[in-house]
Amino acid sequence: MRYERNRDEGFAYSEPILTIEEYTVKTFAWMVLGLLITFGVGISGMMSGVVIRAIVAMPSLMLILLIATLVLSVTMASRIEGMSVETARGMFLIFSVLMGVTMSVTLSYYDLGSVMIVFCACAMYFAVMAVFGHFTGCDLSRMGPILLSGLLFLIIYSLGSVFLPFLRGGDWLFNLLGIVLFLGYTAYDTQRIRAYYSYYAAQPEMLEKAAIFSALQLYLDFLNLFVRLLQLFGKRNKN
Repeated sequence: MRYERNRDEGFAYSEPILTIEEYTVKTFAWMVLGLLITFGVGISGMMSGVVIRAIVAMPSLMLILLIATLVLSVTMASRIEGMSVETARGMFLIFSVLMGVTMSVTLSYYDLGSVMIVFCACAMYFAVMAVFGHFTGCDLSRMGPILLSGLLFLIIYSLGSVFLPFLRGGDWLFNLLGIVLFLGYTAYDTQRIRAYYSYYAAQPEMLEKAAIFSALQLYLDFLNLFVRLLQLFGKRNKN
């Protein structure tokens, strides 16, 4: 539904600004752009070794990067309604670059060919669940509390494994649960695109920002799924 601002009448209805299909494509286009930036930066950093050398020279750099990405993601999630479209876009792109820098450290432990194979497998699994989420007639909103509980469990487990080394023996199960969780989140977040579209149809600027926010959620689903698959099936470098 297109809504045009009228000086006397506020928002007046005419024809759709974007159809739901166009809006969905736009959301996924932003997600793909973010992933291309992240993996482009990550693989470049992996092959050049520049990030590893920088961390060796400045051990606190990794912590700084992690805090910066966390601050950006939380800010986008909590303040997106108040920021401009340009700010939302800029923060998403900066976030993608910073994630690429941190991702280069993870990728450096794995064979490049193995990384590519896992990436393709991840893209295939992600696409299947995204298609399911978009076309299913089932209401996936009921999955929200279950998925959130699973996410909290993974966070607590990962933090606990830092201080309780015996928990690391279950890393394969941790990664397997993570794969199931983020496959579920992919379908769930894809279906939520429709909810955002319906809710913000009368607010063109918010609709633009909602597309960025949905893209961020799907981007994180893909990235987390990729990391779990890589840790479970990736071939590590021998050196």
